[in-house]
This record gives sequence, C-alpha cells and structure tokens, in this order.
Amino acid sequence: MLKLFTKRGFSFALIAILMMGVLAACGSKTAAPDTKTPAAGSSATTTDNKPEPAKELSGTVTASGSSALLPLVKQAATEFMEKNPKVTVNVTAGGSGTGLKNVADGTSDIGNSDIEAGPEYKDKGLVDHVAAIAPFALIVNKDVAIDNITKAQAADIFMGKITNWKDVGGKDAKIVVVHRPDSSGSKALVKQIVLDGKEFTKDGVTQESSGAVATTVGATSGSIGYVDTPYINDTLKALKFDGVAFSKDAIKGGKYPLYGVEHMYTKGEAKDAVKAFIDYITSSDFQGKKVEELKFLPADLLKK
Repeated sequence: MLKLFTKRGFSFALIAILMMGVLAACGSKTAAPDTKTPAAGSSATTTDNKPEPAKELSGTVTASGSSALLPLVKQAATEFMEKNPKVTVNVTAGGSGTGLKNVADGTSDIGNSDIEAGPEYKDKGLVDHVAAIAPFALIVNKDVAIDNITKAQAADIFMGKITNWKDVGGKDAKIVVVHRPDSSGSKALVKQIVLDGKEFTKDGVTQESSGAVATTVGATSGSIGYVDTPYINDTLKALKFDGVAFSKDAIKGGKYPLYGVEHMYTKGEAKDAVKAFIDYITSSDFQGKKVEELKFLPADLLKK
C-alpha cells in the first residue's frame, strides 16, 4: 500500500511542477525593443544629420585704386550685386598707388593696380589676383596731323625735349602734354615702357583719372596723353606705336608693348564676399565674354 502511494504521490508532484512552469511562462511578458536608440553599427539617421543650407552671402566689399581697371570692376560689381542682393560692392579709383596703400593699411578689402606691388609691400601679406590684361594707347586731339609715333619720339615729347608737332611730322603747333599723378599705374607703365625709366617733363596738365585725361585731350588742341583703351572715344585719336596699332593679336604676338597686367590685391587670402567677388571676376564665364566686351583682354592671354 505504501509502495502504491509513493508512486502515485511522485506522479502528482511531477504534474504539479510541470503545471506551475506552464503558468509561469504564460504569465511572463516580453519587453518591447527600445526604438529610441539604434543598435550599434546601425545606419539609421535623424533630422539632426541633415546638411545645413548654404549660407547666403552678405556684407560690404570695398575696392579702390586703378582708374584704368575701374570700368571692369564697376561692371563686375553691378552684375555681382544682382546675383547677391545682400552684398554691397563699393568701387572707387584714386590710382594704383592709392589702391595698394589702402589694401595694405586695411582701408580697402581690395587694392586695384596696373603694376605689381613694390618691395615696400613685401611684408604686408598682400595676395595677388590677376583680373585682366589692359591695352593702353598714346592718344592725341583729333587736330594733331599724325597717325603714328615712334618710341623715341614719344619719349622725347613726354620728357619735354620735343615741344612742337612739326618736329615729328605734324603741323607747326605747340604740344600740350596731359599727365597722370605719380600714384598712377598708367604713368608708371609709360615711364617704364616708353621712357625707359627716365623722368617726365614737369610742364603740361595733370589729371587725376584716365577718364579725365581722355576728356582733356579730346577738348584741348595739340594735346597728347595716355589712357587704357576702354577710355578711347570718338573725340580722340589713338596713335600707332612704332607702326603697330593696339589689338589682341598684336599684344599676344609681342608686337605691341603698351599694356598692363591688372591686379586685384587682398591682404591675406580673400574670404567670404570678397573671395566670391574676385572668383566672379576671374571665372571662365566673366573672363570668356565680359572682359573683351569691356575692351580688356583675358587674364591668361599671355599664358596661352
């Protein structure tokens, strides 16, 4: 009897244990996965990873210096401001020397110059950006009865050794020399290329800008001066130089020496709106079309 009970008791105990296990399993709950934290190595992204929109250009850019380069920089400024309405570009002249001094002093963001910065600016941190090639010409009033001038004749006129047009094949009339101030890059180029570094005569009339020189020569009988070709108009006559008229091909071929390389200097590397403006001027689109429309030549002309 005891043996039977023991077997039966063991069976009941085993069944009870099994039933308790089933009930425990049924009563348990599985925790939901945490969807807030991606698993390690997951490529899931959140809105925090979206790229920020491009920052719109804003601010003011100031450029001063070369009056020869002024028409190009002013046109570029107008177009650039149309594309970037929150940027203001202020462009003034004053001569290459003024532009270099202003940018070195921090008065201007950009210093425009017809000539390279001299040794006095070696330690000023200036960075050069070549904007264009600017042909220039010796110009005379239309009543001057010559069409060509040699380098030697021009040098003698600008140094005051020749004072009458009859001495170079013209009429018996006094020569009136129209100068630029010493800060002018155009004057520095004429001094270098035509006068071989010698000094100009002190006689004559001095005008502050290329535009003023063109106006004065056009209105003054027997006068001669020098301007970049964008300033030549119907009131003037541009002389051939040693028998060669200015042209793109003549400059590229080395036959016409009267031209300047136009520089836009910044103090240190250009940034923000200043960089964007210079990038616009030196872009293939502006260089390939607008530069020649404005009567300049592309910056890389002499490298091709």
